[in-house]
Amino acid sequence: MADPARRIDVIDARPAFTQADADALNARFEGVDALTMLKTVFAEGLAGKVGVVSSFGTESAVLLDLVAKADPTVDVIFVDTLKMFAETLNYRDLLIKRLGFTNSRTVSPIPEVIAAKDETGLRWSYDPDGCCEIRKVEPMKRAKAGLDAWISGRKAFQSVTRQNLPRFEVEDGRLKINPLGDWTKADLEAWFTEHDLPRHPLESQGYLSIGCEPCTSKVLPGEDPRAGRWRGWDKVECGIHSPVTPITPVDPDDPANQPVF
Repeated sequence: MADPARRIDVIDARPAFTQADADALNARFEGVDALTMLKTVFAEGLAGKVGVVSSFGTESAVLLDLVAKADPTVDVIFVDTLKMFAETLNYRDLLIKRLGFTNSRTVSPIPEVIAAKDETGLRWSYDPDGCCEIRKVEPMKRAKAGLDAWISGRKAFQSVTRQNLPRFEVEDGRLKINPLGDWTKADLEAWFTEHDLPRHPLESQGYLSIGCEPCTSKVLPGEDPRAGRWRGWDKVECGIHSPVTPITPVDPDDPANQPVF
């Protein structure tokens, strides 16, 4: 083993993308279908080392199917917060096998951090932002280390916070690709049917956006698809896709904020 005192710092040679790079890619692939775009990006190495991040939620199969058809050797990354539905873990295994991915990995929170900051496992109930930070955001940062780009399954129609999504954007010098940014719910349904993709087992029960079990509830007719996430809190993102701001509870007596089981 090398002497730590003589360790030489390694220069990070990962290419840093700029907004100009993202703008150029958006212009090049304007009007190009998502599958062709992904095949070209992978074949030409336009994104460097790339991985696809998946929650294995109700719509995840579409993005994963596109990536697998373009290049099944792309890394598939899943963050297991240790609060996931058992159905999600089973669905993950099913899709990885069904779609033929050859490189998949799961990252989890650091045990010492959980012991120090969420010993009871109940932080989600009084500080969901803090819970997301230690169980999801920090593990994802580790998972993305070494990647030049990552592929997200975000869609503009999911929430008002996700409108006007570009296909390519830049975060901290890393390229972020949103192949489904302009897809509609009808587009997703058509792809599910055409390619006979399996559904998440909880979708038929009314769970339209699925995250950690304690913070996910059923969505009522007419609600935003992500209304079942963090119900009762003024919170719409975990922090992976955008920074979260301090939150305060909303009125628990409001019927709209009652969980539906």
